[in-house]
Amino acid sequence: MNNCCFLGCGCENHQSCIFAKNANHSNNYNLCQLLNNHFISPKESQYMLEEGYLRSYALQLAKEGNYATAIALLSHLIAHHPDNAIDYNNRGLIYFQSGDNSKALSDYNKALDLNCKLVSAYNNRANYYAACGQLNDALADYEQALDLNPRYVRAWINKGITFRDLEKYSDAIESLEVALLFGQLEGNIWAERGRTYHLWGDWNCAIADYRRALEKLPLSTNRNSSGYRLRFNVDIWLNELLFFDE
Repeated sequence: MNNCCFLGCGCENHQSCIFAKNANHSNNYNLCQLLNNHFISPKESQYMLEEGYLRSYALQLAKEGNYATAIALLSHLIAHHPDNAIDYNNRGLIYFQSGDNSKALSDYNKALDLNCKLVSAYNNRANYYAACGQLNDALADYEQALDLNPRYVRAWINKGITFRDLEKYSDAIESLEVALLFGQLEGNIWAERGRTYHLWGDWNCAIADYRRALEKLPLSTNRNSSGYRLRFNVDIWLNELLFFDE
């Protein structure tokens, strides 16, 4: 069994998804243009800009580890728009990142009650199940996400990781190879496929995939970033194989 963790929350593997964008002036300018083009009143426009900024700022705070304030901002938005499934999904992810699993699950369930087609909520809830060892429940949610969006690469990767944790290595490889077809997150996919081959005993394929992963994964000095952690793990796994006989 490998270390089964979550991208973006202090761990390495399963891919989480949050809808808010990074807070920056460009995003606010683009939102202004969009609102003006749709003839939104100045008052409504200002309110929507403020909400967009709050969502962006909440994500930024979560990335910095300031979970309490991020949750407070999203709770403020939910109080004003209690039917917004995306805000519940985002808050659930931040609850999960902060270690409050029961509240995370509650928010994911609420998001899906409000919007049963919210693909990212199925993916995030599946990550919760996987972290709790409920691997079959996780697979069911990944499958639901992929039924709604067959091109959802994160769910293909996560499904592969979960099959690997169940020691269903052939199924894991198949899921990861489907993920490769879409040309996204290739560094992550090579890393996870390499790890699968490694645990399955095909060390030559594992070494080749680890090397491909290191070519694709971004270089980062931020030790809290998921890319840094995954690259660090790939280096360790590759060295285990290269220096096994020494």
